[in-house]
Amino acid sequence: MKNTFTLFLAFLLLSPLALRAQECMGVTLKEGSGYELLSYDAKGKENGRMVYKVKKVSKEGPDTVIEMDFETFDKKDKSQMINTFKMRCNGNEMRLDASSMMPQGQEKQFESFDMTFTSKDIVYPANLSVGQTLPDGSLHGEGSAGPMSMTMDTEFVNRKVEGREKITVPAGTFDTFKITSDMNVNMKTVMKMNMEFSTVSYRSPKVLWDVKTENYRKGKLMGTTVLSKIL
Repeated sequence: MKNTFTLFLAFLLLSPLALRAQECMGVTLKEGSGYELLSYDAKGKENGRMVYKVKKVSKEGPDTVIEMDFETFDKKDKSQMINTFKMRCNGNEMRLDASSMMPQGQEKQFESFDMTFTSKDIVYPANLSVGQTLPDGSLHGEGSAGPMSMTMDTEFVNRKVEGREKITVPAGTFDTFKITSDMNVNMKTVMKMNMEFSTVSYRSPKVLWDVKTENYRKGKLMGTTVLSKIL
């Protein structure tokens, strides 16, 4: 009887911790939950979708660690890429593996080079405010295909909360914060290639992913993604 009571008491004490471990900045998480996003080209034509699903939620010290499965599909709904990355939450902020921000289809271009990526996480504070500057993030990749080597460096800089807007997407209507940032990509194989992009994203406290994202190059719209389903 004493052992039974001890186990029952331990359950009562640990249950609140277990519940907190299943949350990230007030959003409840469970295996299989996630987000679906649709992608559009510069002309507004749908050209694919992306699905993010929670694979596992665990606790590491003060952090809630979320393993996310990520799959992309082309405009014919054929699977193009499958990957897994991590997010970390500590109640004050969410830290996102920068590899998850790679544009759809780009990783597939690197498959023959057997690339290895390291990331400086992209940080999203739990409490956003207009005028706030957010920390930089980065992604470094290197690999080789036979005698040919490749390095790639992507920097996410000049991240700033510019305003608040109400956004309507297929998943619903959300009150969002408008965040602008610059993405600089430097690649080196036989020759060097430098590309600069700018991004406008809209984030809601109710979801952990961008509700809408617009990508620009030299001021010209290159593509858009919108949240289509909350799974």
